[in-house]
Amino acid sequence: MAKAIVLERSGLPRIDPLMGARYWPAVLGYWNRRYGLSHVEVSCLDGQENLDAL
Repeated sequence: MAKAIVLERSGLPRIDPLMGARYWPAVLGYWNRRYGLSHVEVSCLDGQENLDAL
């Protein structure tokens, strides 16, 4: 429990008082950000957009 309090200071979602648990997608997002997995980078540009192509 003490570890959770420390992690909450750095952004871990708090326990929802109504549900009695943490919102799992937010917890997963927290861990992804913590370990640098939340950034999607484009490997290379694929060219200019052509909006008249449709």
